[in-house]
Amino acid sequence: MGGILFLAHRVPFPPDRGDRIRAHHLLKALAKLGPVHVGCFSDGEGEQGRAALAAIAASHCIAPRSKPLPLAGIEAVLAGKPVSLTAFHSQRLTKWVRETIAAQDIDAIVVFSGQMGQYIPEDFAGPVVIDLCDVDSAKFESYAAAGERVWLNAREARLLSREEERLGRRADATILISAAEAALYRGRLGDPACVNVQVIGNGIDAGFFDPSASAPHPEMVRGEGPHFVFTGQMDYRPNEQAALWVIEELLPLLRARLPKATFHVVGRNPTARLMAHHAAPGVRVWGEVPDVRPFLAAADAVLAPLLIARGVQNKVLEAMAMARPVVLTPEAATGIAADDGAQWLVCRADPALMAARIEFLLSDGEAAPRIGAGARRFVLGHHDWETMLAPLGLLLGRHGGGQRHAA
Repeated sequence: MGGILFLAHRVPFPPDRGDRIRAHHLLKALAKLGPVHVGCFSDGEGEQGRAALAAIAASHCIAPRSKPLPLAGIEAVLAGKPVSLTAFHSQRLTKWVRETIAAQDIDAIVVFSGQMGQYIPEDFAGPVVIDLCDVDSAKFESYAAAGERVWLNAREARLLSREEERLGRRADATILISAAEAALYRGRLGDPACVNVQVIGNGIDAGFFDPSASAPHPEMVRGEGPHFVFTGQMDYRPNEQAALWVIEELLPLLRARLPKATFHVVGRNPTARLMAHHAAPGVRVWGEVPDVRPFLAAADAVLAPLLIARGVQNKVLEAMAMARPVVLTPEAATGIAADDGAQWLVCRADPALMAARIEFLLSDGEAAPRIGAGARRFVLGHHDWETMLAPLGLLLGRHGGGQRHAA
């Protein structure tokens, strides 16, 4: 049995952000099926991340992602391509892919994220599986519809949509993260019958995100509350937008009813707009932290009021695994089949409605622990990574397990 070529737009270590978490577990699942050769881009993962990749991959190539965005934009306009593709184009990685397929008897290719589909050789005859995760073109459409850089985002949406359809036709199977994303993707295809669409959701490492394995953050425990937590990559526009909505729209209503309420923004690269609110009454922006679990453990509730969301939100699964009550918008709930009132609280982005639901949650002494316990039971039963990724072997025509091969 030959090797598997795995292409990802980031080094899949450490698993500390949404897309990297999914790529990390995809790689681990593939390594059980046979030797995996990994091509990816560097993105601040550090030497520890590179060493972890080398320990699991039979071989690997990490291309530096050093192309300035303006240059990628110029290349995109001249080539009539999406910026998302030109930003991740590397001659070094193209050459490595060709050489690896020739030298390593690669008989299957797995691609994580649409940006990496450009590296699939047209003449490759083995099975190709592409994990789009979610429909990126729809995200850029949403940005344009919201009035953000309308021409650029509309162009990116249009060209990415064409690339997503091309990849679907090229692949033997195209994976989306939820039934809703799969339906959205199919609905944008010229001929859906020509594309084999599969759904593989996100899982959660419930052994790591275990409330019994992490003490609440001491500063939060000492401080007056209640404490509300939002986690994520804070220079990602939907996360920034959600956090600002809480600070500007929701928090004033909460503090009118709960004067000591504090909102904690936890995640790397907070934007200047977010940092401008740091230390304002009831707001603390922590930035990057070594471990998010103490913040979740200390939260009276975890908030996820995303207004634009694609796929399954890892931040929500992590909080649920930590047995925290999560208050979220329908957009953030996509792809997770939990029940409102039993395993989380779902509320549209209306500050008065959400404030009322949070006040009810905190005023009923049994509601928060009941919902939190139900949330953990739910993720244990429905979002185990091994179960979620079991279909990969069938999609690649590999029905038995393999063994990991170190470099």
